[in-house]
Parts: sequence; structure tokens; C-alpha cells
Amino acid sequence: MKEFWSDSIRNLTPYTPGEQPKDGIFLKLNTNENPYPPSPAALAAIREAADERLRLYPDPDSALLCAALADYWGVRPEQVFSGNGSDEVLAFCFKAFFSPGKPIVFPDVTYSFYPVYCSLFGLSYREIPLREDWSVSLDDFCADHPGVVLPNPNAPTGRALTGEEIQLILERNPNGVVLIDEAYAVFSGYSAASLLDRYPNLLIVGTLSKSHALAGLRVGYALGSPNLIAAINCVKHSFNSYTIDRVALAGAAAALRDRAYYDEITKRVITTREDTAVRLKAIGFSMPESKSNFLFVTHPRVSAADLQARLRARGILVRRFDRPRIENHLRISIGTPEQMNTLCDSLEELTGSGKPLH
Repeated sequence: MKEFWSDSIRNLTPYTPGEQPKDGIFLKLNTNENPYPPSPAALAAIREAADERLRLYPDPDSALLCAALADYWGVRPEQVFSGNGSDEVLAFCFKAFFSPGKPIVFPDVTYSFYPVYCSLFGLSYREIPLREDWSVSLDDFCADHPGVVLPNPNAPTGRALTGEEIQLILERNPNGVVLIDEAYAVFSGYSAASLLDRYPNLLIVGTLSKSHALAGLRVGYALGSPNLIAAINCVKHSFNSYTIDRVALAGAAAALRDRAYYDEITKRVITTREDTAVRLKAIGFSMPESKSNFLFVTHPRVSAADLQARLRARGILVRRFDRPRIENHLRISIGTPEQMNTLCDSLEELTGSGKPLH
């Protein structure tokens, strides 16, 4: 029953987030959270900010955080927007840059929030199928579309485009915004941020949830020309001027300044990702090369649905998407070496044999 619902949401199918268990103790490898804690400097800044100043509104311009992001990425503060998680930032971008009747394009296997935004804002879109090896079909994206949305690396496949491929897409789509969603870029070793001053239609969206172990703080951002950033701010201030609270601003800025700490934990995640891929292949799994903090795997003998259920019974959560082409795949977040050994030991019992990680 949807009495009193507006026509714009009556038939809307919202995004379904990964399971967040309310009871029991689980090994959570289903939501791509960083397995390591935030920087001690970030936690100290959060504690310091949680004082009597909470009676005051936070800075609506998030100047401290935008300056830290500008320094981190080597851009100017006027090229930075910050918001309450990259999901909110993405929503603002879809509203700011894409128009009804002008179809935008994104992959058919990608972040499932994109079609939700389109439905919410009355936008038309076309899903371009990934190739069989889960790579992007460049020719189909190089056609001067009204808008292009590409996560790099892609989710849930983990595959990444090169800088040269992104430049080609930008050059072939000069009349629309090309939005590169870099939620997992830190684990690939590449960001398109170096291209910002060359392409006024390039917009990058990122988050501190994965790279900086701050999923619970909800801080996202966008990088682009001052013109694009002004458009996002126009949308933001039409919804809510105070999207990031005082505590989150302080913690996020401190995290960005502690580059050495995050470089170290990122290296750990990448090493564990590669070691885990080797062991899972020995068990019989196949997967595309991942440049993210997760693996996208399938097994020839045991269905993904069966494996997910049996892993959950053992207290291990992984993600499966009940969608065409990928319903027989699992997306497995990268945890600590110890956590991944636990996972692989269970999968070895269920499907085959392998060697432990070092």
C-alpha cells in the first residue's frame, strides 16, 4: 500500500545496501569496508571536535576539508566539493549535470545506485554491456553522449580503465559531463585527477569510506572545474547547506593529512588482494583482475547462491547480486590476511584445496 506517496516515487525501486548484521558476530566481507582502523590522527581530531561547539552549525562551505582535499589531490580549493558520502555527492551530480530526455550511458554491470538516481530524477539512460571479460567497450562510450558515468575501477567487477582510455572517452564526449566514480581508485594506483585542468567536462567523485577507513563518518567529494563545482553547490544549497557535521569535517581533514599511514594500509590491502586471488584460483575460482579492494569470483561447480548461504552459516558475509550476467558471482571484500585465510579455509572445504596466505 502506497497511499499518499508521490507519483515520482510510487514505482521507484530503491538501492539495496549490503547486509549490516544487527546481531551475532560475523566476518564482514560484503560491503568493501577497509579492514584497518582509521588513522590515530583522525580519531584524535574527532574526539577534539566533539565538544561544546556541537551547539553551532558546521561550516556550510567545508573550507577546512576542501583545502585538505585540494592539497591531497594537487588541485585548487575551488575545484573541490565535499558532501555526506559519495552517494549523496553522486545524487547531486546527477541532478546538476544530466537532463530529462537526454539519455546518459553507463555499463550494464556497475554500481546499482546509478539507475536509481535516474529514476528518482526522471532521467533516461542506456546501459552499455560490458564485454565477456568484464572490460568496458570503449567504442560504445566514445560517441558524444549527453553524459557518461563510469566507475574506475568498476564495481562489482574490479576492472579498471587506463588513463589513456579515460582521455579517449573525454575527447569523444566533449559536449557532456564525463563522471568518473573513483570510490576504489586508491587501490588501482591511478586517478584521473591529473586530467582535470585539460578537460572541463571531467568530474571525479570519490569517498573516504574505503581508502581512509571512514565508512562510518560519511564523507565524499567531487573534483572538477570551478564551473562544475559551482553547479553541484547550487544543487546542494537547494537541499541542505549543512551536509557534513563538525566532527566529520575535523576527522576527514586529519585523515587526509596522515598520508603515510594510509599509504601503508593501502599497500597491505593490495598485497592481501593479490595473495587471496592466487589462493582462490588454486581452489578453482575464476575472476577478472581486480584493481579494487574486492574480488569478483565464480566457481565452476558450486553456485554463488549456495556458497553465499553456506558461508553465512559459518559466520562469513559476502555479497551476491541477483541480476542477469552476475547472479553466479560473489563479490568478496578484502580483509586482513587472517580474515582472508578464514574465508579461504572455508571455501577450500566447500569446493577444493589451496595454500594458506603468508
